[in-house]
Amino acid sequence: MQPDDLIYLDYNATTPVLPEVIEAMLPYLQKHWGNPSSSHAFGRRAHVAVDAGRQQVAELIGCAADEIVFTSGGTEANNLALRGVTEAVTQRRRQVVTSAIEHPSIAAPCAWLERHGWRICRLEVGHDGRVILEQLTANIGAGTALVTAMHSNNETGVLQPIVTIARAAHAAGALMHTDAAQSLGKIPVDVNELEVDLLSIAGHKLYAPKGVGALYVRRGTPLKPFTLGAGHEQGLRPGTENVAGIAGLGAACDVARRSLGAAAAQMSELRDRLWALLSARVPGLILNGDVNERLPNTLNVCFPKVSGTALLAATPGIAASTGSACHDGREAPSSVLLAMGVPAEQAIGSVRLTLGRLTTAAEIGCAADALSAAWVALRSRK
Repeated sequence: MQPDDLIYLDYNATTPVLPEVIEAMLPYLQKHWGNPSSSHAFGRRAHVAVDAGRQQVAELIGCAADEIVFTSGGTEANNLALRGVTEAVTQRRRQVVTSAIEHPSIAAPCAWLERHGWRICRLEVGHDGRVILEQLTANIGAGTALVTAMHSNNETGVLQPIVTIARAAHAAGALMHTDAAQSLGKIPVDVNELEVDLLSIAGHKLYAPKGVGALYVRRGTPLKPFTLGAGHEQGLRPGTENVAGIAGLGAACDVARRSLGAAAAQMSELRDRLWALLSARVPGLILNGDVNERLPNTLNVCFPKVSGTALLAATPGIAASTGSACHDGREAPSSVLLAMGVPAEQAIGSVRLTLGRLTTAAEIGCAADALSAAWVALRSRK
């Protein structure tokens, strides 16, 4: 089966590159290919493109252009936030507070810090997938350097109460970071409204190309580079900038800024239609996570008494996931769902269906037909 024949419902894994984004990138692949650090005309043209992209990203999240540091993606942005802050802060603060359901690009740096003497507090989440705030207030204090919590979960789409968490962090004198890779372009994200000091962005979740991202760093936030080299990106991220990728990320942010409301409404309507169709045909289908506080495009459900992996294998015309696409591939319950208290035998039936700007009503109907038919077929074999 060719990709064009598939119904793509894995937009939380990655997104296609929009035509407007490709158009913005092409000049810096074909004609203006200079090094943005060079002083001649080739370099100056590239430098202008980087500045323009920086401004477009800043406008989407409500910050100043000089508060944007370009990276190779969300993973590097998360590592820079965690490694950079913990390297820069006073030695009297040796604790990082995070959650039990973070992406590996947060969980792995936290584990690294723990091996190097840092105290890591991993907050539990409730059945709705949201951080238990009583644990936050009980575990944050004068020794806390940084609190990091993802804005929205990549598997369930559940939104965290970032403003409340940020205020608790700041009250204790700690910094606040959020990974907004999944949120940006789907819902409004404003760094001042969220009251965060650092925020991570991944281009390929936003209809930009893979290999480009950004870290928002509020002015005055202590941060040191964790990779060494020349003084690019205000000395925080050495390496020649990905000019074409940055131009693409800027264009994607501009598209999101201009059309966010309409796109979110369309995705939400189609997501709810998919849930209605599936729940009417699959008795016992369970929605995972908070019903209201979630991304408009994400539907994570447990199909009863079947394996999610087997279900997707039985529907080869649908591209979807049984968990986080970044660390998928084995038949095991989702660690996110287990952390939410979902029983393992139930969690094994989970499927993540994520919609995007290009999803159509016809595709939703076909997907519901295929998934429900596959579930019936699998159940009949038992």
